[in-house]
Parts: sequence; structure tokens; C-alpha cells
Amino acid sequence: MDQGVKEGIFRAVSREPFAQALHMSLTALSLGHSVVEMTYDPVLMNNIYARAHGGALYALIDEAFETASQTHGKIAVALNVNVTYIKSPEPGDRLVAQADEVAATRKTATYAIKVTNGGGDLIASCQALAYRTGKPVPFHAD
Repeated sequence: MDQGVKEGIFRAVSREPFAQALHMSLTALSLGHSVVEMTYDPVLMNNIYARAHGGALYALIDEAFETASQTHGKIAVALNVNVTYIKSPEPGDRLVAQADEVAATRKTATYAIKVTNGGGDLIASCQALAYRTGKPVPFHAD
């Protein structure tokens, strides 16, 4: 992938308010592939049943999807995201979302995304569809 695009995506994530609020970090990026990590903090991320809020897990999935789908240097936006929640993480678990492009056309791309904990347990899985606008990403490295 283009090195300037890669650096731009890393920089954009490091400045993104939502990702920073949830303490997400982009740890790997290559063409059609992204890894984003976050520690499950029950004080910040619990639901009314004192378990991980689905929105917190979805946010991690969406960050991996967002970053993987921009690696071609063109803006891509979500058309459909289907998440299956499998297991609630334990407090303090380091969660890892890995997104991989599995199919692509000129206008769309499909991604498989999985969230695991430090022990390798599957927490959630996702299939996501992106629309490729054809417009260049605005955060290409200077």
C-alpha cells in the first residue's frame, strides 16, 4: 500500500476523538487489512447488566473496518455491518479487532472482522460491506 496513505491513516486514528475516548490503538495496517486494539474497561463500557455494552464492541469493529477499507487510498463508507456477539469479555481484557478484505469490486468491498481477547477467545464476528466513493482520502501524509 502507499506509504503516505498508511502514515495518514495512522495519524488520523491517533487524532480521532472517538477512538481516543475509548483508548483504541491502530497496531497493524496493510492493503485491505487492519488491526485495532482496545482494553475493555467496565467503568466506561458496561451495559445495564454489568457486561460489555454491544456499542463498545461495535465501536472497535467499526474502527478496524474503517481503517482497513481506506487502505486503497480512496474514501470508503459503510453500507452494511452485521455483527454477531459471541462472548462478553472480562474486565481488563485486551480486545483485538482484525479486519480483512475478502472480496472487492470497483465500487464495493466486503470485510471479515473478528474480535478476540488476549486468550484468543472469539468475542464477536462481523461481515461488513463498504461503498468505495472513488474520492481520495483527505489525510494523505504531507
